[in-house]
Amino acid sequence: VQLQASGGGLVQAGGSLRLSCAASGRAFNMNGMGWFRQAPGKEREFVASINWSGGITYYAVSVKGRFTISRDNAKNTVYLQINSLKPEDPAVYYCAADPRMEIITTTPRYWGQGTLVTVSS
Repeated sequence: VQLQASGGGLVQAGGSLRLSCAASGRAFNMNGMGWFRQAPGKEREFVASINWSGGITYYAVSVKGRFTISRDNAKNTVYLQINSLKPEDPAVYYCAADPRMEIITTTPRYWGQGTLVTVSS
C-alpha cells in the first residue's frame, strides 16, 4: 500500500487549506485512515482519524472544531480540511492507514510521505 499526500503549502494565519491523501496498491481494505503531524523539534502527533464508512471521526483536542477529516472510498482518498490556521499548526502532515483499526489510535501500519504546511504572519 502506498499513500501519496498532497495539498500542503504556505497559508496566511487564519486561512484554510485542504490536504489529500490517495491510497494505491492493496488499498481496498483500508479501514482506519487518518492524519498525523510533526513540527520541527517535536514528536509526531495524532491529528484526526476516520473509519471506513466515514461515520466515526476522532480529533485531537488542539484541532477539534477547526479541522475536518473526510474520505471518498471510490477514490481511495482521505482529506483533511484545515480552517482557521493557527501559528501552532505548521508542520509536516502525514497521512496514515491501517486495515486493523476502525479508528487509528496507535502507530499505524502505513505512512504517507508527508506534505508541508507553513503559515505566513
